[in-house]
Amino acid sequence: MRLPILPACLSLVLTLVTACNFEATPDKGAGTEDRSAPAPEGADSMASRDPAPGEALPDAAPDSEARPIMQAQVVLDRLGFSVGVVDGKTSRRFVNAISAFQLSRDMPVTGNLDEATTQALAQWSSIPATRVVTIPAVWSDLTFAALPEGPAAQAGLARLGYESMAEQLAERFHTTPEALAALNPGGKPAGASGSSPSPSAPEMVPTKAAAPSSTPAPAAAQFKAGQQIRVPNVGADRIDPAGIDNPDWLATLRSLGVGTGQPKAVKLVVDESEGWLHAYDADDRLVAAFTVSTGSQHDPLPIGDWKVKGVARNPPYVYNPELFWDADDSDDKQHLPPGPNGPVGVVWIDLTKEHYGIHGTPAPALIGQTQSHGCVRLTNWDAARLAQMVKPGTEVVFQE
Repeated sequence: MRLPILPACLSLVLTLVTACNFEATPDKGAGTEDRSAPAPEGADSMASRDPAPGEALPDAAPDSEARPIMQAQVVLDRLGFSVGVVDGKTSRRFVNAISAFQLSRDMPVTGNLDEATTQALAQWSSIPATRVVTIPAVWSDLTFAALPEGPAAQAGLARLGYESMAEQLAERFHTTPEALAALNPGGKPAGASGSSPSPSAPEMVPTKAAAPSSTPAPAAAQFKAGQQIRVPNVGADRIDPAGIDNPDWLATLRSLGVGTGQPKAVKLVVDESEGWLHAYDADDRLVAAFTVSTGSQHDPLPIGDWKVKGVARNPPYVYNPELFWDADDSDDKQHLPPGPNGPVGVVWIDLTKEHYGIHGTPAPALIGQTQSHGCVRLTNWDAARLAQMVKPGTEVVFQE
């Protein structure tokens, strides 16, 4: 995923940035045609098949290793307790997801994959950590190109799309190009005949102070239409087209592997210190949780009670340098096109606090690790999931 220069609510590592700058008009399905999204039949051919409890699906291409951390991440992601990037590594995102799962089950909240939590997750043990898919033939029609740096150059494009097939595949399966490379050594699914062994990260039990893995990332992988590859076995990707009246948004959901069967939330709570967003239904049950990036010392999260004003899907973006403390004085106001690599990704959830919202990102691997211009940032797939849960009037609480 690329990092645009001066990308609004997005910040580089260790960079402190300012208040959000979004001027698109929220509506029920605003957007432009998603030309990098595969045809519906292509995306559906890679959808998951969830086994029934106790059922073991036959695997014509068994994985080369068990991957217990990734298996737990896959299950948590399917249940709505997102780990952000599914990569088989322990991280703050993994701790947040486990903690939310424990909270939803009235278990002691430890943030650890302890014995009680492992037992609670055991009913989904038949769901494998990975599956092998075939990249649809229609993907051969997709065009990928590096995006130029800076708002002025990006404003001249029709769309801020994916730069490579590896990047688009990573978003489809809620992971990173590096994780896909590790799952496909030598360009073949791990465990397949002729594939070379992939480096394995040491298994660790996550704690509140879990550190990122230091395992060297494998070289970037090259993918092509028709190729068989191993991917994280993310699910909850069934889509009912009858419930979506905007074809562009439908294409986006398919491209991100996000299903239409999402719970409805009446209240969102964002915790600044722990870096999470919890969604509650009308019975005050925790139904979803996401790790987020929030404000910075320069532009802190606006603590208080707010509401959702509206939702913009596949939104364009107005870059206004007057709203940024770190903008170049010579910058001009720019209108940037929509796309997953835009400053706010594929979703903008507008709040009653002016210039503030909840949105996606072009850099999912940095969620929970960087600060923002004051907004709340999620991965594109988590933002797309959340966009289906809320509506105008949904309560939003920002707490320290």
